[in-house]
Amino acid sequence: MRSILTCVMMAYASLATAHDAPSGWSYDPYCCNGDSHNGDCQMIPSKSVAVTPNGYRVTLLPGDHRLVTHAHVFLLPMTKAMQSGDGDYHLCLFPNENTPRCFYAPEMGF
Repeated sequence: MRSILTCVMMAYASLATAHDAPSGWSYDPYCCNGDSHNGDCQMIPSKSVAVTPNGYRVTLLPGDHRLVTHAHVFLLPMTKAMQSGDGDYHLCLFPNENTPRCFYAPEMGF
């Protein structure tokens, strides 16, 4: 009985750590730590993202994401991008500002 209760509590705790994007959709629990005020997921400016033949080039400066303290350039493959729930770009950095954990991109229409 205790093992079942432990599993239920762990599942609930993993859901509780996720938070919503400003427009109301939820980041995936794996991607997100914290909440909308101190979490590691946040919308980033579209000017920070360039679509290249090899994927996305994300250039972040201080102020583009709450965790960023110096300039970063991340090269992220298209296959790793998750669909954004609001048509904006979002980036989750964990365990530090040097490590992109999840990247959300708007659906590209062709």
